[in-house]
Amino acid sequence: MRESRPQRVSWFRRLGPGLITGAADDDPGGIATHSQVGAQFGFNLMWTVALTYPLMTAIQSICARIGRVTGEGLAANMAHVLPRWLVHAIVALLFVANTVNIGADLAAMGAAARLVLGWGEIAFAVMFAAGSMLLQVFVPYHRYVHVLKWLTLSLLAYVGVVFTVAIDWGAVVRGAFWPSLDFSREAMVAIVAVFGTTISPYMFFWQSAEEVEDELLAGDGALLDHPEQAPAELNRIAWDTFFGMGFSSLISFFIILTTAVTLHTAGITDIATSADAAQALRPIAGEFAFLLFSLGIIGTGLLALPVLAGSAAYAIGELRGWRIGLEQKPGNAKAFYGIIALAFALGLLMLFLPIDPIKALFWSAVLNGVIAVPLMIATMIVVSNRKHLGPFVAPLGLRIMGWLATAVMAAAVMAMFVL
Repeated sequence: MRESRPQRVSWFRRLGPGLITGAADDDPGGIATHSQVGAQFGFNLMWTVALTYPLMTAIQSICARIGRVTGEGLAANMAHVLPRWLVHAIVALLFVANTVNIGADLAAMGAAARLVLGWGEIAFAVMFAAGSMLLQVFVPYHRYVHVLKWLTLSLLAYVGVVFTVAIDWGAVVRGAFWPSLDFSREAMVAIVAVFGTTISPYMFFWQSAEEVEDELLAGDGALLDHPEQAPAELNRIAWDTFFGMGFSSLISFFIILTTAVTLHTAGITDIATSADAAQALRPIAGEFAFLLFSLGIIGTGLLALPVLAGSAAYAIGELRGWRIGLEQKPGNAKAFYGIIALAFALGLLMLFLPIDPIKALFWSAVLNGVIAVPLMIATMIVVSNRKHLGPFVAPLGLRIMGWLATAVMAAAVMAMFVL
């Protein structure tokens, strides 16, 4: 037992890319989308969480695998296998969607701060953006990653909210595992938004890139060059992703549950933002539930902002052949950090333009769902390419789950446009 304990500690400490990626998935935009689903449809769409968990786990495992095997991020790998113009188009759409997400998340975080303190919505949004950007630029990755890990705990606020209200758990189980099929356009748009905010393109690029960052820090080298490391590393990726996506799905489940049992039951079905959900909870579930919900918005936003900006910078930098990485000093990776700063600046600019951040938030989730389809196809082509990955192509079961996730996302998007 004494010999196995250090191995367990080492394995736990190496949890990171999957855990952080999963937690960042529940950003203020995701909170708003799941709150809207719970308020509008009650328990009827809770099955979407049970459905998306294995699908998102499969596609994220594939993205992490590609990064760890090759020592390059997802965009660089796509450029080796697919036409560069196609990869450039995908990355351009990623940057647009991420920038909109950043602006919407900052607006939600500022609104949450105003709800708690009664003032300073714009001031806090600017402060959150500046603080997050400066941490990314000036704190080395090996230190910053610990900050991100601790921020994942902020999501537990949404578990705490549930204990402040009475719940019919029988109805919850039926809603989660016995689908209530609603073929209305409103339901289909909501389902695509859930899929888009759950299986999000920025997560693909981030987890793949952070596997590369961790590999460089450890000095292990790509698995293609060091195949003897493969069993332990691929097992770590599987558990890291399984745990991280499970954490994400659990929080999504509790957000839908909270708003379904409070707002939907009270007839409050028009929830446009995460701040709206927090405000509506106040008279129904009490001050403590309101405070937990509001602070959770800020905590998850602080976790998601660097992932959104960083994933775009990784993708663009890989295609352009820049020196990239959060471990790099600013002077050695000016273009990479310039993209991060640009993403934050454009996101902040949205707060001062005549753009409805509420609509931008919801439709950015829908846009993520649409973008995810060609991106997932491209990812599956890469991970199935034996010439590129050699003996490390994804096993058959993982490829089947990856293609199933792609098919489900494509079907949801097509249904939204048809109905």
